[in-house]
Amino acid sequence: MDITTVIGLLLGVLLLGGSMASGNGGIGLFIDVPSIMIVGGGTVAVMLINYPAGDIKLLLAVSMRTLFFKLGNATDEIQRVIEYATLARKEGLLALESKLREVDDKFFAKGIQLVIDGFPSETVRDIMELEANWQLQRHSAGKKMLDQVAAYGPAFGMIGTLVGLVQMLANLSDPSQIGGGMAVALLTTLYGALLANLFCMPMAAKLDVRAKEEALLRSLMIEGIVAIQSGDGPQLIKEKLKTFVAPKAREKIGA
Repeated sequence: MDITTVIGLLLGVLLLGGSMASGNGGIGLFIDVPSIMIVGGGTVAVMLINYPAGDIKLLLAVSMRTLFFKLGNATDEIQRVIEYATLARKEGLLALESKLREVDDKFFAKGIQLVIDGFPSETVRDIMELEANWQLQRHSAGKKMLDQVAAYGPAFGMIGTLVGLVQMLANLSDPSQIGGGMAVALLTTLYGALLANLFCMPMAAKLDVRAKEEALLRSLMIEGIVAIQSGDGPQLIKEKLKTFVAPKAREKIGA
């Protein structure tokens, strides 16, 4: 779990909710079902118009990566590649098969399996780069959908504001009806702004950061696995892969 994302979301919700609850009338003043229907329902409807059901499921799955996806550590991956290279140097590439059960990362496991199966290093690189590019495209698609939700939310907030103003102006002769129209007018704008600025835009930005971190880690894995297939020694592989980490972290990488 990404603790910083969770803390940020909880902190934002608690601070905003606390400030709303501390005023006269409490947080109940900020709950309006028609406003929720306009912003939430309108945004969902537009996303369904724009994308097929499969892409909507992808949006949910990719969004969860900002909360529950744990990315590997580059230093640990380098150590693992060096360990595998040492084993392959001593006992041959087929000895790596005994290590596959220990691998949780499907991408890394696939690369090692290609090496065990005897594919040339160029083929291994091509296949793994295609896999990495597909994952990057999937994350980019998820980020784009989050950006669109962030754009549609405030837009429907403005639509709700116009709806509320029409209702208010249509009932100027009945003061009891003005409050409801004003609530819709103001709260839809608030809901749209919260949806965009507290949830969708930060999650899209975090997803972009995650995608870049994962792309760097995938590149490290590709270079390491191809080097093992090519028969490079562990020391040479270590020096190659150290370029993927910051200078301070390089000192932690053992022989």
